[in-house]
Amino acid sequence: MQIVFHIGANCTDDDRLLKSLMKNADTFDAHGVRVPGPGRYRKLMRDAINGLSSSGGNPAPGAREELLDAVLEGAPASRLVMSNASFVCVPPRVFLDGGFFPQAEGKIGALTRLFAGDELEIALAVMNPATFVPALYERVQNEDFATFMNGVDPREIRWAPYVERIRAIAPNAGITVWCNEDTPLIWGQLIRELSGLDPFTPILGGFDLVATIMSTEGMKRMLAYLKSNPPQNEDHKRRIIAAFLDKFALADVVEEELNLPGWTHELVDDLTAAYEEDVYEISRMEGVTLITP
Repeated sequence: MQIVFHIGANCTDDDRLLKSLMKNADTFDAHGVRVPGPGRYRKLMRDAINGLSSSGGNPAPGAREELLDAVLEGAPASRLVMSNASFVCVPPRVFLDGGFFPQAEGKIGALTRLFAGDELEIALAVMNPATFVPALYERVQNEDFATFMNGVDPREIRWAPYVERIRAIAPNAGITVWCNEDTPLIWGQLIRELSGLDPFTPILGGFDLVATIMSTEGMKRMLAYLKSNPPQNEDHKRRIIAAFLDKFALADVVEEELNLPGWTHELVDDLTAAYEEDVYEISRMEGVTLITP
């Protein structure tokens, strides 16, 4: 079976991608693709993975089959898509012991052992540390910022080494990465990539994220324009979306307040420049697919 696990990162889409995927249940069913609701698998997966991670051992005979039977409830499937932004760790543990997702080896290693005989795919959104760190810290309660960072200098945060670690842990898994900042433009492609659908099968929810950051009037105009001027391809569609966002984006949603100790404009510029280099490095990795606008 093809098993796709969207592992976040934390604070990237707040389950919006999963909700958009679930809108296509009927279409997916016809293609043998299942996207169950998170209540069907998150606790089951957490319990199974935590047990394997702490023990370092292999799953008990029949553990995979038992878990999949519970998740799929007997429905046939050739491809299963699951999502959990906190799969590797919850926000307070991202910088545990001065690391960056230090639990990845244990959690992803357990995932590969549990689904050793399957075609495993891992999907991951990365995010500019200039906005990722404040978003994470906003979800941490009763902890001062210095304690939360555990001695990690924001300038040292790099996604490329994290992706390399995932490759080392799961060398046989397909890895798909995209930038959270690009998601409004590539949302439809993400639905197709995770579900495995071809570019010609109609999908629902391709504009779900754009609708959250564009005015109602802008959405009406864009949809009318797309209807009367069908885009020639995905690139053409993205250029149209970008043009309408440029004119109709909701400023209070797109702009983010960065109120953290020591968070200066100079630091934000430094983090952004390093992030761009980081993404370029990911784009050159063998065995990694980087989705870009």
